[in-house]
Amino acid sequence: MASKPRKVIITCAVTGSIHTPSMSPHLPITAQEIADAAISAAEAGAAVIHLHARKPDSGEPDQSLEAFRPFLGIIKQRVDAVLNITTGGASTMTIEERLQPALHFRPEVASLNMGTMNFGLFPMLNRFKDFAHDWERPYLEGSKSRIFRNTFEDIEAILTRCADNGTRFEIECYDIGHLYTCAHFVDRGLIKPPFFIQSVFGILGGIGQHPDDVTHMKRTADRLFGDDYRWSVLGAGRMQMQIALQSVLLGGNARVGLEDSLWAGKGRLARSNAEQVTIVRKLIEDLGLEIATPAEAREMLALKGGDQVNF
Repeated sequence: MASKPRKVIITCAVTGSIHTPSMSPHLPITAQEIADAAISAAEAGAAVIHLHARKPDSGEPDQSLEAFRPFLGIIKQRVDAVLNITTGGASTMTIEERLQPALHFRPEVASLNMGTMNFGLFPMLNRFKDFAHDWERPYLEGSKSRIFRNTFEDIEAILTRCADNGTRFEIECYDIGHLYTCAHFVDRGLIKPPFFIQSVFGILGGIGQHPDDVTHMKRTADRLFGDDYRWSVLGAGRMQMQIALQSVLLGGNARVGLEDSLWAGKGRLARSNAEQVTIVRKLIEDLGLEIATPAEAREMLALKGGDQVNF
C-alpha cells in the first residue's frame, strides 16, 4: 500500500521590518494592504502567516497594538490560516515594545529569535540609492552599529509571559549557536515539543547560504532534538527558493514572503506575496508532496486553535 504524501507547511511573512517602502512598490504598508497580502497568500497555499505592522504614512516598523488590531480581525474573518505575530519587531525597539502585540492578542504562534546578534541591513544601500522617506537611509545605515537584542533573560521573559496564553513559537535560529540556546530552554522545560524551528540563512551577522550551511543546521538540529521538532527554513534575498527547495528535499518546511525577499526571479520584483507562495507550492507539488492545510499545520505544531486567540 502506497504511503500518503508528506505534508509541507508553507509560512508567508508578508511585510517584516527589513525592507523599506522605497525598495518595492509591492511591499504591503497599510493595514488594508497587509490584510490583503495575507489573505491572498493564504488562498495561494500558505498555512501560516507571519505578521509585522508598519506606520501607514511612512512604512516605518510599528509594534503598537493599534497598528496590529485592524488587520488581525480582517484576516481572521476571511481565512483560516494560522496567524503568527512577531516578537522581533525591529532592532530599534525595546523588548517591551516588541512583546506587547503577542502578549495582548494571544496568537497561536509568535516568532522568537534565539539570541542577541549583529543584524546588518546596510549592504542593501549598495543596490538601493533613492528613498522616499527620511527614516529609510538612517535605518539601514544604523544597522552597522546596532544589535538585535535578545538576551537569555529576554528570551525567558517572552517564553514565560506568553506561556499562560497557550502561544507556541516559531523559533528563529540565525546561526548554529541559536540551536544550542533553544536546547537550553528545552532542557529547562520552557520550550516543549513539538517545537517549530525556523532556520534563517543569509542575514549578515548570521549563518550563510551555502548548501553546506543548510545541511549543517539540519544535521545539528536532528542531533539535538531528534523527533521533537518540526523544521522550516527561510532564505534571505535571491537564494529564497533554492534554500526552500533544499529544506523540502531534506524533509523540512519552507517560509517565503516579501519580508525575506523582494524577488520572484533574477532581477524581477515579486508582484505579491502570493506569487512567491505559488512558486514554492509548485516546487513542493512537483516533488510529489502536498502542502499542509491550516488544520494540518495546527495538528503538526500542536497549536491551540484559532478560536483561542484575542482578536
